[in-house]
Amino acid sequence: MEATERRLSRSEVPEHLTWDLRDLFQTDEEWEKELKAVQESVPLLTSFKGRLGESADILLTCLNEMESLEKRLIRVATFSNLRQSADGTDPVNQGNSSKVAAMLAKISADLSFIQSEILDLPDGTVDTYINENKDLQKFSKYLSDILDKKPYKLSPDTEKALASLGEVLDAPYTVYQFSKSSDMQFDSIQDDNGNVLPMSFALFEDRYELVPDTDLRRKAYDSFVNTLRQYKNTFGANYATEVKKQVAMGRLRNYESVTHMLLAPQQVSLEMYHNQLDIIQKELAPHMRKFAKLKKEVLNLDTMKFSDLKAPLDPEFNPTTTYEEASETILSALSIMGEEYNEAMKKALTERWVDLADNVGKSTGAFCSSPYGVHPYILITWTDTMRGAFILAHELGHAGHFYLAGRNQDLINTRPSMYCIEAPSTINELILGEHILSKADDPRMKRWVILQLLGTYYHNFVTHLLEAEFQRRVYNLAENGTPLTASVFCEQKANVLKDFWGDTVEIDEGASLTWMRQPHYYMGLYPYTYSAGLTVATAAAQMIKEEGQPAVDRWLELLKAGGTLKPLDLIKISGVDMSKPDAIKKAVAYVGSLIDELEKSYN
Repeated sequence: MEATERRLSRSEVPEHLTWDLRDLFQTDEEWEKELKAVQESVPLLTSFKGRLGESADILLTCLNEMESLEKRLIRVATFSNLRQSADGTDPVNQGNSSKVAAMLAKISADLSFIQSEILDLPDGTVDTYINENKDLQKFSKYLSDILDKKPYKLSPDTEKALASLGEVLDAPYTVYQFSKSSDMQFDSIQDDNGNVLPMSFALFEDRYELVPDTDLRRKAYDSFVNTLRQYKNTFGANYATEVKKQVAMGRLRNYESVTHMLLAPQQVSLEMYHNQLDIIQKELAPHMRKFAKLKKEVLNLDTMKFSDLKAPLDPEFNPTTTYEEASETILSALSIMGEEYNEAMKKALTERWVDLADNVGKSTGAFCSSPYGVHPYILITWTDTMRGAFILAHELGHAGHFYLAGRNQDLINTRPSMYCIEAPSTINELILGEHILSKADDPRMKRWVILQLLGTYYHNFVTHLLEAEFQRRVYNLAENGTPLTASVFCEQKANVLKDFWGDTVEIDEGASLTWMRQPHYYMGLYPYTYSAGLTVATAAAQMIKEEGQPAVDRWLELLKAGGTLKPLDLIKISGVDMSKPDAIKKAVAYVGSLIDELEKSYN
């Protein structure tokens, strides 16, 4: 008798496994009402148009109004985004998502005058205003960030036109997400017992890619690749549109290159960006090739295929854990972070800040959304594995960061540069790993934890870093006028992977299609920031281990500082200096030491 595993629809999921969106809006009607009210309140702000040069007081009143509108917009948009992420197949969610996107584009266009007028103020005016009215001080970083754009601004009419096209310009990302969550269908697969197993994007990435059974893993990979292949030209045209848009924007605004433009909002120097890519690829490749060879040997594989890279090294040992047990372990590990931080962690885990069920239409992967003035929301798909505890700890790191930043900063100063975003999340994984290692007597458990930590470094220093290298190459091609097609993307992706893995891993057609797997390519130069964050986290975690409380205090100070400083200065609070390659080299050496430990465990 064949057993078929059926995925639940959203309405069938038990409530306690879902997030509670009532903290945002009690009812759908309340949300609808606020959606309307927010739009009706925009004229209050647009009444300042043409007046920002009148006085410090006028500028302050306008910026305060802007900030309070922004708080309301965040709530409205978050409610709709979280609904869409929980079930992308629901037509109501799709409709509301489109409604919000249209509203945000319109409001962005209506308010584009604020930046334009600040940019048009005579040099020195902003400083004079801040001296005249001390309450403007809280907007000083916001204002100086705008003034940094002065050399790249366009005429107010052009800026307004671009802002009104916001929804259209964001279309490649929207098309990608809709297609991935609603259109892609995968052939189900059969295990050795004849059981028919369902297949989806989420199931492949969260389950099948990690199964010990080589035959099943490779079958799942074939089913996955087969669907990707069918969409490759559509996705290729869509991604090419995104790249061409960015290149055109860079030229329109007179940036030296598209890379200069995309790094500008991150406030990162070209040198910091290239250091991250160059040092890790050069120095990590030998360690990772050693890791791949060890895996091939231990798993007794004929060939080390790309689909085998995430196979568990000790497949018989895969500790399971319930969500409740994982929560306890995480809280125990993070107790070193102090009372305020842990209070947030407890609330997140017990007051339905987390959506953990699997259902049809649910977004893949995991994320943390942090609406200001409410509390963070975390999406994961819980599968009762200990690996899930590391993913949960990661997302809780984001939650803890924005919980503390939100309590200590005004909205305008909450979010740091993207370059800093992944440090607070990955440090939690490292702390959890160290905690479990310190308690484990079983050598296999210790080995398993080393493998989890290597999983984190693999994710950030290999998967995302090689995505970043692919991006770097694609943007270079685009700037040199090379036509961008699916086959060009596949060729570039294959080359990046071959350069890194050498002849230790077979790079097949499926591997060359992995540019289709991530939404990150539609988020500017996002992928490389994962490695920057983990580099900072590694250095800070080592300091916490060596120094204890003083290092913890510096770390909490960094979290509470939110976005009040540029990344280099923000990170320096913790005692790490990212202007030098030392922290990157140290992090790569640490990965090397983990691989050496792993190898020893097999001798």
